[in-house]
Amino acid sequence: MSAQCCAGQLACCCGSAGCSLCCDCCPRIRQSLSTRFMYALYFILVVGLCCIMMSTTVAHKMKEHIPFFEDMCKGIKAGDTCEKLVGYSAVYRVCFGMACFFFIFCLLTLKINNSKSCRAHIHNGFWFFKLLLLGAMCSGAFFIPDQDTFLNAWRYVGAIGGFLFIGIQLLLLVEFAHKWNKNWTAGTASNKLWYASLALVTLIMYSVATGGLVSMAVFYTQKDGCMENKILLGVNGGLCLLISLVAISPCVQNRQPHSGLLQSGVISCYVTYLTFSALSSKPAEVVLDEHGKNVTICVPNFGQDLYKDENLVTILGTGLLIGCILYSCLTSTTRSSSDALQGRYAAPELEIARCCFCFSPGGEDTEEQQPGKKGPRVIYDEKKGTVYIYSYFHFVFFLASLYVMMTVTNWFNYESANIESFFSGSWSIFWVKMASCWICVLLYLWTLVAPLCCPTRQFSV
Repeated sequence: MSAQCCAGQLACCCGSAGCSLCCDCCPRIRQSLSTRFMYALYFILVVGLCCIMMSTTVAHKMKEHIPFFEDMCKGIKAGDTCEKLVGYSAVYRVCFGMACFFFIFCLLTLKINNSKSCRAHIHNGFWFFKLLLLGAMCSGAFFIPDQDTFLNAWRYVGAIGGFLFIGIQLLLLVEFAHKWNKNWTAGTASNKLWYASLALVTLIMYSVATGGLVSMAVFYTQKDGCMENKILLGVNGGLCLLISLVAISPCVQNRQPHSGLLQSGVISCYVTYLTFSALSSKPAEVVLDEHGKNVTICVPNFGQDLYKDENLVTILGTGLLIGCILYSCLTSTTRSSSDALQGRYAAPELEIARCCFCFSPGGEDTEEQQPGKKGPRVIYDEKKGTVYIYSYFHFVFFLASLYVMMTVTNWFNYESANIESFFSGSWSIFWVKMASCWICVLLYLWTLVAPLCCPTRQFSV
């Protein structure tokens, strides 16, 4: 019995059933999903470690409660108080190791079309050894010579990779908006109820965008002052109106019959969300009132009460940050997303209108499991071809590693950054989000006016 148990544990470490954890009570899971879950788990572990390294509270607690803390720090040559293991420089090194890990696997998995090759087995298995490799690469970054030159150079690489990660998410959002409208418009040929669905969703989108902008005008501006917030809300509201008018203009409709208000409604909602996120990330403005007391202006009153509990805000904010980044990674690594980035779309006449149009209508999976055989319950769904592009999957996580590095260290205000003050406001984060908002609008406008500027080229959106 012990030999069988050891064999099962070895299969869990080296085989492709990483997510089953050698438990018969676990539900069946696809091999492709199991693999992505394990890589996402590695990503979460490293991001969590980076957040801990950026926490001054954790550093103080460790110094107070760990016996012989200073002796231990000197023993591992991390400084008198382990200052080399905390702060932005430590996060840069750890994220360098994680980025190298995913970049190596990106090169290793180039042009893999099925899960039967040797390289595919490496991608889908050997989880214990890959965890050791990831830990070794993150630890080895602390021994890179000439740390100052490395950190200065790596900072620029991280900024480029972080902006590229944001750009991919914005491109996929624009593609999602066009795909949604195209898919539901295809259904109107056979069922007129799809017109009602399009109208209802469009109305909801514009209601959310309008309500959000009005709410921000109420809570983030005041009668006297807050001129920056007023200007930004006016500019972003005007951009939402502009893209809506351009989308339904006759010249655009002639070249792109599938263009409509649904796409501009989706973009307007996202612009509203980014505007709210940017204003929430803006450093608070403090002025003296008539009684000589400091008063925070241009923020909601309930926001001032919320930020009093810094630990709660830090924990919830960190969890939300990790969740959003992970969701962006997983949704942008599907085969349809990579095809969209390469300009490959399905022909309009082949579109089948579905409420859940993001998922393929098929999905018959073959399972390689003998009846009565105990062990991991894995559905091998990549026998005929890969569900997603392995190299592109690792490349997105490589960029996400750089994005996490820049985000957690407050982008360009890295020297005074810590996780506790991360959610209280930063000009760097504010302008990154506002720039992302405007880039998203420009990308969508380009998809509308590109056929007019280049009439000889074929555009598929």
